[in-house]
Amino acid sequence: MLVTGTDTEVGKTVVTAAVAAAAQAAGLRVAVVKPGQTGTATGEPSDVDSVTRLAAPLTGRTLASFPDPLAPLTAARVAELEPLELDRVIDAVREEVDKHDLVLVEGAGGLLVPMGLRPSGEAWTVADLAVALGAPAVVVARAGLGTLNHTALTLEALERRAVPAGVVIGAWPVEPELVHWTNLGELVPKLLGALPTGAGAMDPGVFRRSAPGWLTPALHGVLDDWRAWAEEI
Repeated sequence: MLVTGTDTEVGKTVVTAAVAAAAQAAGLRVAVVKPGQTGTATGEPSDVDSVTRLAAPLTGRTLASFPDPLAPLTAARVAELEPLELDRVIDAVREEVDKHDLVLVEGAGGLLVPMGLRPSGEAWTVADLAVALGAPAVVVARAGLGTLNHTALTLEALERRAVPAGVVIGAWPVEPELVHWTNLGELVPKLLGALPTGAGAMDPGVFRRSAPGWLTPALHGVLDDWRAWAEEI
């Protein structure tokens, strides 16, 4: 399963952790693979480190790291490092598929961010990886203004590639406004979950216990009634 987003900083890593936690609570063996981690020079924890802290998946792997906080292909060029090869990523993911019940692959930025190079010299994206793996996608989206357009564009790009996809809201606000509620109503047909703002800062034990309640059964959660969820919120 590919985890991508409508943009950067929409909550992909925390959503990846939530799906991993919910799946493990359901008894599944989970691996998380990050093909390209950028921004390592900032000293911040890597995305796999963050997922491991929150969800403790059975396996966590980062395939390539680059110092600058840029798109992976650009970051590789700036650092004069070898770019990610698509076949290498495919092989690494398939290796984990053989050992686990669920493999989550977290992208970088949005769906069409250049990740690396093919042997032909052509850039490849998370969308290309989803097609190559035959994997469904989770699109992490914002709750506020602008999300409907960005989400629709991402879903359309996936649909044109015959990649099944659903949406998770990365950070539902503590005090939602009209725009959040109207966006929720529009997204519900494709909505697979909604995480509360600040979920990534929770105590890991609380996070793991809470994660199934943020996700629908399609993502191994227990959220099955958006109307009841909205009334509770």
